[in-house]
Amino acid sequence: MLKIFKYLEPKEWLMALVSLGFILAQVWLDLKSPDYMAEITILVQTPGSPLSGIWLAGGKMLLCTLGSLIAAVAVGFLAARIAATFSMQLRSRLFNKVESFSMEEINRFSTDSLITRSTNDITQIQMFVTMGLQLVIKAPITAGWAITKIAGKGYEWTFTTGVAVAIVLVMISFLMIFVMPKFKKLQVIIDNMNRVTRENLTGLRVVRAYNAESYQEEKFEKVNIELTDTHLFISRVLAVMMPVMGSIMSGLSLAIYWIGAYLINAAQVTDRLTIFSNMVVFSSYAVFVIMSFMMLVMIFMILPRASVSAKRINEVLETEPTILDGVKTEGAQDVRGEVVFKNVSFKYPGAADYVLEDVSFTVKQGETIAFIGSTGSGKSTLVNLVPRFFDATKGEILVDGTDIREYTQESLRNKIGYVPQKAVLFRGTVSTNVAFGANGTARENSESVYSQDDVKRAISIAQAAEFTEKMDKGLDSEISQGGTNVSGGQKQRLSIARAVCRKPEIYIFDDSFSALDYKTDRVLRTVLKKETADVTSMIVAQRIGTIMDADQIVVLDEGKIAGKGKHRDLLKTCEVYRQIAMSQLSEEELAGAAS
Repeated sequence: MLKIFKYLEPKEWLMALVSLGFILAQVWLDLKSPDYMAEITILVQTPGSPLSGIWLAGGKMLLCTLGSLIAAVAVGFLAARIAATFSMQLRSRLFNKVESFSMEEINRFSTDSLITRSTNDITQIQMFVTMGLQLVIKAPITAGWAITKIAGKGYEWTFTTGVAVAIVLVMISFLMIFVMPKFKKLQVIIDNMNRVTRENLTGLRVVRAYNAESYQEEKFEKVNIELTDTHLFISRVLAVMMPVMGSIMSGLSLAIYWIGAYLINAAQVTDRLTIFSNMVVFSSYAVFVIMSFMMLVMIFMILPRASVSAKRINEVLETEPTILDGVKTEGAQDVRGEVVFKNVSFKYPGAADYVLEDVSFTVKQGETIAFIGSTGSGKSTLVNLVPRFFDATKGEILVDGTDIREYTQESLRNKIGYVPQKAVLFRGTVSTNVAFGANGTARENSESVYSQDDVKRAISIAQAAEFTEKMDKGLDSEISQGGTNVSGGQKQRLSIARAVCRKPEIYIFDDSFSALDYKTDRVLRTVLKKETADVTSMIVAQRIGTIMDADQIVVLDEGKIAGKGKHRDLLKTCEVYRQIAMSQLSEEELAGAAS
C-alpha cells in the first residue's frame, strides 16, 4: 500500500504537512476542553466560587470547540484536494503506461481488468487518501495524547480502559483476517462483471440474432449474484462492528462512572471533589481513546479494498514494456521504403510452437508484396512484426536498411500507413477519423497537420467520396464510437483513407479489402498504385483477385514459406497456391493467368 504513495508530487506532500499541522491543532484543542470542564466542575462544587470564573472557563471551552471545527474543515479541504489530485495523476500515469504496452502486456492484464484498474481501483485509493489524512493520522495522535493525559488518574479506570482497547484490537484483527480475502476477491469479480457486460454490449447483434438473451442473462446473473453475495458478507461483518464499538464506548463510560461512584463513596469528604473531578476528566479522555480506535476501525473498513487496489495499480505501473525504444529516427540515406526479413521466426510469449519459422524476403521501394495462405498460417502476425506490435523471436527485420529495434517506435511508425484486419473508427467526424494520423507527428512538426485538401485526396483514392458526399454534413458528418453508423465496407475505406492521408513510406494492408466488392477493390488498388507509385505496399489477403498483380507473392503454410514469386509462376511451382487459386478461380481463368 505504501508503495503507491511514491507517486505523490512534492506539492501534495507539502499540503499533507500543512494538514498534519491542522490535525495537531485540532487534537490539542479537543483534548484541552476536558481540562476546562474539570475547572468548571470544581468551581461549581466549591462554595463561594465567582460566576465570572465559570463564564471564563466556559468561553475558553467554546473557543476550543470553534477552533477544532475550523481545523477539521481545513483538514477536510486539504485531504479532498490531495486525494483528487493524486487520483488524477494515477489515472494519467496508468493511461500513459498502458499506451506504452505492447500487445503482450495488454493480453497479460486483459482489457476488462485494465478498465477496472483505471476507474474502480483508483476510486478506492482516492477514498482512502481522503479518509486516511483525516483519520489514520488523527486517531493514533489522539489516542496517545489522551492516554498521557489520563496516566496516573487511577489504576482502576486505566485497567478498564485497557480492557476496552484490547476488545477493540481483537475486533480489528478479526476484520483483517476474515474481510481482507473477500476484498481481494471483490476486485476480481468486478473485472468479470466488466468482461461479461462488455461482451454483451459489443456482441449485441449476434446475441439477438441467435436469441441468446437468456443465455447472456444467466452469465450476467451468475457474476452479479457472486458480486452481491461478496458485498453482503462484507457489509454484514462491518454492520456488526459499529454497534459493538458503540456498546464498548457506552460500557466504558458506564464502568468509569460505576468505579468512580465506588471510589467517591469510600473516600474521605475532603478527597471526594478531587476524585469526582478526575472521574469527569477521565471519562472524557477515555471516550477520546475509544473514539480514536473507532476511527481506526472505519479506516480498516476501507484499507483492505484500497490495499488490493493499490497492489493492482502498482502491478501495471511497475510492468516493464518488452518492446523498448531505439535511438534512431532515420534509416540509411540511400534507402527508402525497403523492408527486409532475414530468417525471422516468431512465437507468442509462453507458447511452445513457432507461428513463423525462418521467413526471409525483400521488398523494395514502390513494390507490392502480398501474403496469402490458409487461416492460421501466420500472415497477420508477419505484417504486425513490422510496426513492432510484437518483436521477432529470432532473426532481423530491416526498414530502410536499419534494424527496426534501433528506431524509436514513433519514428518507425511514422513511416507506416497501417490498416488493421478489423477496421477501427473513433467517435468524431469523417474528417477527424481520416486525419487521425496527424496526431502522431503534429507535436513535433506543425506542417504535418493535414489540410482539407489532403483529407479529400485520401478519401478520393480510397473510393470513399461516393458515400461521404451523400452524408448530411459531408466531411463534418458524425461518426459514432466504433463506426457503428457506417457499413463494414465504408469503415474499411475510411481506414484506408486514414493510411493514405498519412503519406507514408510503407503501406500495410492486413486483409483490408475483404469487405469491398470486387469492382471497388480493383478500382481502389489501381488508383492507389497510380497515386502512390513510390510507396511500398504489404498486403495480406484471402482473395487471389486482390493480389494477383503484386510484384511478389509469399505463400505461407503453417508459418513457413511454401512459395514465393509472381502469380503465374506460383501457379506452376507452388501446390498450396494452386489449390487456393483453384478454390476461387475457374479453369479458364487459371489457364488465362498461367499464359
